[in-house]
Amino acid sequence: MSLLEIIVLAVLQGLTEFLPISSSAHLILVPLLTEWKDQGLAFDVAIHIGSLIAVMLYFRREIQRMTWQWVESVRRRDVSNQDARLAWAVVWGTIPVGLAGLALKGLIEGDMRTDIGGVVMAVSLIVFGLLLGWADWKHRGTRNEYNLTWKDVLIIGCAQAIALIPGTSRSGITITAGLMVGLSREASARFSFLLSIPVIILAGGLMTVDLIRVQTEVDWWSMFLGIVISGISAYLCIHYFLAFIRRIGMQPFVIYRLVLGGILLYIFLPPLLRAAG
Repeated sequence: MSLLEIIVLAVLQGLTEFLPISSSAHLILVPLLTEWKDQGLAFDVAIHIGSLIAVMLYFRREIQRMTWQWVESVRRRDVSNQDARLAWAVVWGTIPVGLAGLALKGLIEGDMRTDIGGVVMAVSLIVFGLLLGWADWKHRGTRNEYNLTWKDVLIIGCAQAIALIPGTSRSGITITAGLMVGLSREASARFSFLLSIPVIILAGGLMTVDLIRVQTEVDWWSMFLGIVISGISAYLCIHYFLAFIRRIGMQPFVIYRLVLGGILLYIFLPPLLRAAG
């Protein structure tokens, strides 16, 4: 991989992992616009590690409290502490996407660079983008993530499983669900980011297993650089995204999703219609 490829792909992963705009849609556009070869499984693992390090560093104090109180809640069989409840919410909220990911792994790994895959992504960007805008406009509340009920967690967890559909955006659909159950914009985003930690660990673990099975040669310099760049861009993204949505809201991301979805439809729909005709 060239230095430019490493920088572009790592920055894209770092930003789009946490912005509600779909990382898969952006990563599919890169080879279309540049004709670069597939970056390989090892580099995918590396840039996911960078994103994981970033979110864990940003929420390090919260994670430390949550971990300690979660252990105490197991030992004492008491979930009255708010940090323990939030930790359990992250655990329970991860189960639906974990089960769905294992069940649909083969289908998810299908080639999204086909015309059908591109149209699926485009439609997902548009439909779930409009849903995000509607939730932000109509259902936004004032509760924070410590006030989540178990019903709220179930709704958000099941919504996260929907993100397995390419183009949906994991952060986008979980923020949408958070807004719909009455969380504030910032609380919805924070809980979405905390939910990303076990999801990235699970996804990275599965990719690592696949990487070991393939036994390909690893470019360690590219991986190290990818981790660093992805981590820095993801950390900055989380920080500025939380400040941005507090003042302006989700509508700019809705507009961006509609435009990107329209571009993908323009690219992938005509060949599909010609093939069908």
